[in-house]
Amino acid sequence: MTSYDYDVLVIGSGPSGESAALNAAKHNKRAAVIEDRPMVGGGCTHRGTIPSKALRHAVKQLKRFNTGRLFREIGHSRQIPYPTALSVASGVIEKQVEMRAKFYGRNGIDLHTGRACFVDEHTLAVRQSDGIIEKVTGRDIVIATGSRPYQPADVDFSHPRVYDSDTILDLKHTPRKILIYGAGVIGCEYASIFSGLGVKVELINSFDYLLAFLDDEISVALNYHLRDLGVMVRHREEYERVEATENGVILHLKSGKHLRGDALLWSNGRTGNTDSLNLAAVGLEADQRGQLQVNKQYQTSTPNIYAVGDVIGWPSLASAAYDQGRSAAAVSRGKETVRYVDDVPTGIYTIPEISSVGKTEKELTDARIPYEVGRAFFKDTARGQISGEDVGMLKILFCPDSLAILGIHCFGAEATEIIHIGQAIMKQEGAGNTLRYFITTTFNYPTMAEAYRIAALNGLNRLSGY
Repeated sequence: MTSYDYDVLVIGSGPSGESAALNAAKHNKRAAVIEDRPMVGGGCTHRGTIPSKALRHAVKQLKRFNTGRLFREIGHSRQIPYPTALSVASGVIEKQVEMRAKFYGRNGIDLHTGRACFVDEHTLAVRQSDGIIEKVTGRDIVIATGSRPYQPADVDFSHPRVYDSDTILDLKHTPRKILIYGAGVIGCEYASIFSGLGVKVELINSFDYLLAFLDDEISVALNYHLRDLGVMVRHREEYERVEATENGVILHLKSGKHLRGDALLWSNGRTGNTDSLNLAAVGLEADQRGQLQVNKQYQTSTPNIYAVGDVIGWPSLASAAYDQGRSAAAVSRGKETVRYVDDVPTGIYTIPEISSVGKTEKELTDARIPYEVGRAFFKDTARGQISGEDVGMLKILFCPDSLAILGIHCFGAEATEIIHIGQAIMKQEGAGNTLRYFITTTFNYPTMAEAYRIAALNGLNRLSGY
C-alpha cells in the first residue's frame, strides 16, 4: 500500500483551500496547505474581498458624515485621501491573518510556503523563496489557487497610471479623475468607492446595461444612483487602445471617443491561477480563462485531484468557495452525497449595496411563469428614516396562486444582510416558503427587516380577493 505524506494536500489558503483543509483535519485526516504568499488568507484576504470591503466601509462612514444633518451643524464636509481610507484595511487584514493562522495550528494542519507545481498525480514540487525545492505527496490533491485580474497584452500594466483590481490597492495618491474600464461587480463597486471620495469617475461598460444578471429594476436603480453620485456611466463602449503618459491616461474607444483621466482601473474579467501548476503532468488542461472543469463532486478528470473556488469559475464568491472546499474534502474521505453549490445569493458591495436570491422578473417572464410583485421602499420605513439609510427597496416576487416566493431582490443599506431572511424562508419545504410567513410573523420595530412585512402586504394588496 502506497504511503503518502498527507491524505489531503491543498494548493492555496483562500476560503476554498482553508475550508477543504479544515474539513479534512476535523475528520482526522492528515492535511496540509501550500501557499505562495508569506501569510495565509489567499487573494480574498490580501487583495480582494477583505481590503476592498474595508475600504468601502471607510468611504461609507465618510459619506454619512458629509451628508448627515447633525454633522452639517457642527462643521464642514470632509474629504480624506484614498491612501488614508485604504489604511483601514491593513488592520482588518492583520486580524484575519492572525485568526486564520491559528486555525492551522489548532487543527494540526501543516503549512508549506512556496509555489507548487505537479510532478505527478500524487506529488507536488514546492519552490520556496530561497530556491529550494521540496517535494510533498498526497493521496488526494485540492487545487484552490484562486484567480487574478485579466490583463490584455496590449495594455501596459507596468505604467504607474494603469491599475487592475489588485494593484489599485497600492495606489499612493488620490486621482482627480479615474477611468474604470469594465462595469462588472468590481468595476461598479470601485466606481461608488472613488465617487464617495470625491473623485471624478467615468465607468465604461461594454454591455447595454449594468450587471445584466440582476433584476431589471435593480440594474436600473444602480445605474441611476451611480449617476446621482456623479459617476459618468458609458454603455456599449469597447476600448481600442490605452495611451498612458506622464501626465495621465487616454482611453481610445472604438466609437471614436477619447476619454482622459489621471489613472485607469482595468476591471474587465479574471483569470484562474493555473498557468504555473504544470497541469500537463497530471493530464489536465485549463480553458482559455485559466479555469478547470469539475463534476458535481468537484473532481477534475483526474479523480484524485479536485478543484474549488475561483479556479473553477462561477460563482467566484468567497461564500461559495467555503462550501465548495468542504464538499471536496467530504468526497475525498468517501462521502457519497455532498452539496454542489449552485444556489448562492448575489452580494454586490456598491454604495448602496445589492443582494438577490431566486428568479428575476425577466427569467420568470421568459419562462412564462405567472408572478406578482410586492415592494417596500426604505424611505417609507421608520428605521430607514431614523438611520438616514432611506435609499433603496426590497422586492419580493411570488406565485399569485400558492404565494410561494420565487425571488427576492434588495437594493439599499444592509441589503446583503437583509436578503438572508428571505433566503431562509425560500429554503423551507412545502407551505413554509410562502408570502404568508411575513404576514403572520411579528418583526421588531423599527428595523430594516420590517421591509419584508411591508412588501408582503403590498404584494397581497395586488391580488384580487385580499
